[in-house]
Amino acid sequence: MPNLEHPAYPAAKLLQLESLVPCREAQVSMLLSLFGERHQFSFPSIFIYGHTSSGKTYVMQTLLNTLQLPHVFVNCVEHFTSRLLLEEILIQLQSCSSETGQTSHVPFGTFNDFVRLFKEAIASRELQDQTLYVVLDRAEQLREMEANILPAFLRLQELTDRNVTVVLLSEIVWELFRPNTGCFEPFTMYFPDYSIGHLQKILSQNHPPEYSADFYCAYINILLGVFYMVCRDLKELQHLAVLNFSKYCEPVVRGEANERDSRKLWKNIEPHLKKAMQTVYLREISSSQWERLQCEDGEPGQLKGLSAHTHVELPYYSKFLLIAAYLASYNPARTDKRFFLKHHGKIRKTNFMKKHEKTSNHLLGPKPFPLDRLLAILYSIVDNRVAPTANIFSQITSLVTLQLLSMVGHNDQLDGPRYKCTVSLDFIRAVAR
Repeated sequence: MPNLEHPAYPAAKLLQLESLVPCREAQVSMLLSLFGERHQFSFPSIFIYGHTSSGKTYVMQTLLNTLQLPHVFVNCVEHFTSRLLLEEILIQLQSCSSETGQTSHVPFGTFNDFVRLFKEAIASRELQDQTLYVVLDRAEQLREMEANILPAFLRLQELTDRNVTVVLLSEIVWELFRPNTGCFEPFTMYFPDYSIGHLQKILSQNHPPEYSADFYCAYINILLGVFYMVCRDLKELQHLAVLNFSKYCEPVVRGEANERDSRKLWKNIEPHLKKAMQTVYLREISSSQWERLQCEDGEPGQLKGLSAHTHVELPYYSKFLLIAAYLASYNPARTDKRFFLKHHGKIRKTNFMKKHEKTSNHLLGPKPFPLDRLLAILYSIVDNRVAPTANIFSQITSLVTLQLLSMVGHNDQLDGPRYKCTVSLDFIRAVAR
């Protein structure tokens, strides 16, 4: 029995719509109830909100296109000023209402001109007999425009005296939209995040025809078991599923395992999923580069990208300054002679700080150090002789600007500035390498 039922639309269209929007039947059913029949006046404005990749834009586009409802769909990020936004709405209206499909530039100065041109654009018989839907995606950008834009869109049905409904799609709640002066309250709808069962159902629909549905479903279960705790983004998960599926199939292609041998399949895919964990959301490399990397028999830590910090480009002495800063932050000052002098004399073994002798300095965090200690360590780790020129001091300032170092305290201290190294051990290892 179909979940979507409405007397105004053919059952075949509703069945097609239900197959296109899995796990969003409740939201689509609510929207159909609000829309009503084609000639009926709908709610003046609808506000739909939810986290990213919760299906807001996809569901609205699929609903309007499948049922062939007249609509205008505008992205407020692409049209970031009120003039660009209003012009785009009128241009799309002209293309909907004109028989030839030709559009022309529509000059106007104020929102009153927009209302007048809007009424002229929908004066055709096709748009007069049914509801027109104006969908504004990424509607949070409206808050950056003039103060009258958002209240005017919420009352567009009243201002134009036409059968029009404005739908706002956003990732933030309505309370952050509401102006201080008050405005017409839209009907609010919430799109919840996809659960792990919903993600499994949606991702399993894209299985390749050469493999069985159960085989691909088992692969999706493994993928979600690894990534669900760190990534709920459906688009990112779809990207990861496409990239790693060929590696999952390798034992089957080579004849080393069958489709039901989940243990061998998991052992083969596990190291490559660990590599992919390093680039979730970052998209540091292209799909072709990732496939090339999978063909190489390397360790997971050999991934080149932002997460591995192997591509950091710094001037020659800036690298040594950063290494010296890390050594000064994580090594006690009393150990400098032992580490950086060739003839440091006899070192006495002491038993002080027994309480913290087993505590790693990396767990305690970086300690501040003075400028003269930084320069002393720099001179000892650089092979050739370094003069304390303005170039060296300017590179220290650049490292602070890049937030690789942070200045502690004030500049008016009598003992000079103090710094703290803010980068991790992996970062320093990559720079030192």
